[in-house]
Amino acid sequence: MSFYNTLLSETEEDRLYLLRAPIIEDVFAGRFGLGTYLAFLHQAYHHVRHTAPLLEAARSRLSERQQWVFAALTEYIAEEAGHEAWILNDIAACGENAETWAERPPGFATEMMVAFLYDFIARQNPMGIFGMVLVLEGTSSNLAPTVANIVQGHLNLPGEAMSYLVTHGELDQEHMNHFEAIMDRVTAKEDQEAIVHVARRVYRLYGDVYRALPSGTDVLAEAA
Repeated sequence: MSFYNTLLSETEEDRLYLLRAPIIEDVFAGRFGLGTYLAFLHQAYHHVRHTAPLLEAARSRLSERQQWVFAALTEYIAEEAGHEAWILNDIAACGENAETWAERPPGFATEMMVAFLYDFIARQNPMGIFGMVLVLEGTSSNLAPTVANIVQGHLNLPGEAMSYLVTHGELDQEHMNHFEAIMDRVTAKEDQEAIVHVARRVYRLYGDVYRALPSGTDVLAEAA
């Protein structure tokens, strides 16, 4: 079995923990309001703005043996830089003050996810960053396009308010084929174990980010 398929198999239970977050069911059932979407964008801003710095940190700590992924990380950094600006633009297009939202601190789960990634890169193995890539890009490529259509239609939002979900989802669909090819070149056992470990942890932590979002019922009740 290729390492990519092994990675998917060994993280499947954790992936389901993320996908079973109640907020996902709420969105597909139309049980959400603008507050839900803004809360999602707020947390997305606080982890997306760290994506390029995390990739840069991993690249800077590669051992001589791991230098073969240097170019791939450089490409990821270039593609991920500045995506947090899309989120702020979306918040503004929803009629909100983007700077006010950006100044609000991240939720506990979001802060812990980002802190875990910096810590693992610094103290364990920088190759673990690819576990983050699997979770965030894989989730985005599978969910983002469908969710974007539901959210825009349900809230009657302009296209300008959907740039993060729409554009990021489209880009991540392209990225996953490239990611699979990279993973199947990972042969060192310690690197494979690091990637699986980080993917499992980030699936859980990102699942907690989703679980911390206000429920659709709560948001609709508040609006009423």
